[in-house]
Amino acid sequence: MSILKITEELQNLGNAARENRQRVANIVLANQDLFEPLVQVTFQVNQPISVKAAWVLEWICTHHNLNLIIPQLPFFTQNIKYLTLDSAIRPCAKICEHIANAYYSKNDNKIKHHLTEEHIQAILETGFDWLITPQKIAVRAYTMNTLYLFGLEQDWVHPELKHLIESKIIHESKGTKARGKHILNLIEKHEKSR
Repeated sequence: MSILKITEELQNLGNAARENRQRVANIVLANQDLFEPLVQVTFQVNQPISVKAAWVLEWICTHHNLNLIIPQLPFFTQNIKYLTLDSAIRPCAKICEHIANAYYSKNDNKIKHHLTEEHIQAILETGFDWLITPQKIAVRAYTMNTLYLFGLEQDWVHPELKHLIESKIIHESKGTKARGKHILNLIEKHEKSR
């Protein structure tokens, strides 16, 4: 029943305008039983409606309550690798960045207590795939930051990320070049502080 309800709301969403995403987000926030079906629809990767679900999912995680993703972390992290549509990858890459930011926040939060090594490994693997395949600038930017953060505890990540940035990403668009240089500076500072 709830998957039909969220599908119906998403079909009536229209475009990605803020007010449209907020309207559907309000429906989900008022009935949080709709959150799990929203995540499920996001990963119906061959369906155009999955893009609209990803827009709303990212809107909720960014502007309302990232903690709603916690019960969905196993499903979310194991399925992000299957995303194929650019318009669904971008919001999910941003959610991954939010998860990494929360995990490395100075403030205690629920993500720190629920994100497992398995979840982190799935995000890392998908993130590196997103960096070696053709992706939009936003996906690359969110992903580089996510990988940098998780690389603070995973020794193998920073050398791999540094190599990818120097050999590939820094030669792409101005936006990816700027973010790549920023991440390289962060890696260098981290190495010096150890």
